[in-house]
Amino acid sequence: MTAQILSGAGLAAGITVGALLAERMLGSTSLAGLPAALFTLGSALAALVVGRISQARGRRPGLSLGYGAGALGALGVVVAAALDSPVLLFVTLFVYGAGTATNLQARYAGADLAHPDRRGRAISIVLLATTAGGVAGPNLATATDAVATGVGLPSLTGPFVLAALAYGAAAVVLAALLRPDPLLTARARPTAPTPPGPAGGDATEAARTGETSPGGPGPTTGRSRSSVWSPPVLAGATTMIVTQLVMVAIMTMTPVHIISHGHGVAAAGLVIGVHVAAMYLLSPLSGWIVDRWGSPAAAVLAGIVLLASGLLAALAPTDSLVALTVALALLGLGWSLGLLSGTTALARALDPDTRARTQGNVDVAVAFAGAGGGLGSGLMVASAGYPTLALTGGLLAVITLLTAAATSRPRSRPATSPLQPPGRVGGPGE
Repeated sequence: MTAQILSGAGLAAGITVGALLAERMLGSTSLAGLPAALFTLGSALAALVVGRISQARGRRPGLSLGYGAGALGALGVVVAAALDSPVLLFVTLFVYGAGTATNLQARYAGADLAHPDRRGRAISIVLLATTAGGVAGPNLATATDAVATGVGLPSLTGPFVLAALAYGAAAVVLAALLRPDPLLTARARPTAPTPPGPAGGDATEAARTGETSPGGPGPTTGRSRSSVWSPPVLAGATTMIVTQLVMVAIMTMTPVHIISHGHGVAAAGLVIGVHVAAMYLLSPLSGWIVDRWGSPAAAVLAGIVLLASGLLAALAPTDSLVALTVALALLGLGWSLGLLSGTTALARALDPDTRARTQGNVDVAVAFAGAGGGLGSGLMVASAGYPTLALTGGLLAVITLLTAAATSRPRSRPATSPLQPPGRVGGPGE
């Protein structure tokens, strides 16, 4: 939990001023979304590496290495700004993305040992721990920048100094204290299937929520690709990918939109702080919804909330921050619902023997979606305006997430026998 609090500060600090720093160094609003694109591309590579290391060695070394790379990237951004080197800025923003990927990968550790009926809430606790740092980071933008400029560093670099310290501390905490390793402990548990029982085991939960569990006797290392990428896994992955794309696109350009209409960095930090708080502080509510109603229902609700966010952001008066703040809070809640829905779907459908690798692969796609959202957001705002961006994101979210939720429904019935082969869920007509 301490590591997540620290990493939340590192994650949110760069979000607040990354676009502003790029806009100043590059002299173009159309490229202001480039930092988000670069550190989300970097997070794609980091998600792959962290997933592979976690698969082979456990969560502790994978997460520690990821946060360490994020700290080095943040320091590199400060050096790039001091040297006024856009090329170095691009490279170090790419490395900085490792912290973002690792912060998200940590949520899977919360599900490794969780009871099937409480996976959503277990994951939400990990996300909740990010709230303190995530809210403090943007609101410390002005203070940290004053300290940085006071010691001779360029303006807008203070939050990245904070990110370097926070990510570095998170790496040390995990390396020293994450014992026993949750993924390795989950693998050591018996792999026999859990039959339906009066207390409501995995199969009962799957029938109620519209999801399937790995089931089947013995380890699943020999599973086929089609078995691993089952409809619940694909639906969960799609939910997280679309949610991330829409959230990053709107979030990235919101500070630029705010400042272009006469507000200051502190105002932008406040709005982003509320957004990050909604992303993480409301995660227990999202987790409860996922556990109570299932991942498909939570995905549908995420789409509706993101549509409401896009509409409100598009219609918000430019001279007032109230409506925009509410819109960004809804954006954070929609992201939380989508992330919890998709993460829980993967945790329920994947076996510990293949879980970390598949989760890493999914997070690569999530990161690429975020990169596309970050890069495309600047281009869309420059050509069509911020309201068009917000409205397009909301419509994309509700259409895609409704479709993803619908595709996971046909696999809702549990197997009639715990010995039934994988891929045979229900009767012969399916």
